[in-house]
Amino acid sequence: MDSISLAQADVIADQALQKGRELKFAPLTVAVLDPGGQLKVLKREDKASLLRPEIALGKAWAVLGMGFGGRELARRAEQMPIFFTALNAMSAGRMVPLPGGVLIRDADGQVIGSVGISGDTSDNDEICAVFGIEAAGLSPDTGRKD
Repeated sequence: MDSISLAQADVIADQALQKGRELKFAPLTVAVLDPGGQLKVLKREDKASLLRPEIALGKAWAVLGMGFGGRELARRAEQMPIFFTALNAMSAGRMVPLPGGVLIRDADGQVIGSVGISGDTSDNDEICAVFGIEAAGLSPDTGRKD
């Protein structure tokens, strides 16, 4: 299985944070995971609130674990709350099924990692994640159906 490199993960995190500052979003935290769910990069901006790293990790971990982006996870969580309550229990509370969790795909469409961002609204977090992934020359998968 191919994996995101440390250099790519750094670009994603740095560019996502830069985009958030450019758009004047609240302080963000970015987590980038490899395809096995291991942390590659975690960056927390100054003044980001206390739980932001856990939320960012939960968004990244959830999309990777389920195989689709945060928007699709959010849709399914709304439709099947009992199932997602069970998933959260089975995953020791690591599931955060919201936008801002984005799969990272290579040029062949293979999942090579995921990113989770927390700090502003979920929609704004996702904007930054997509920007960072594209800046690294990779493809974001947000779970958007349109």
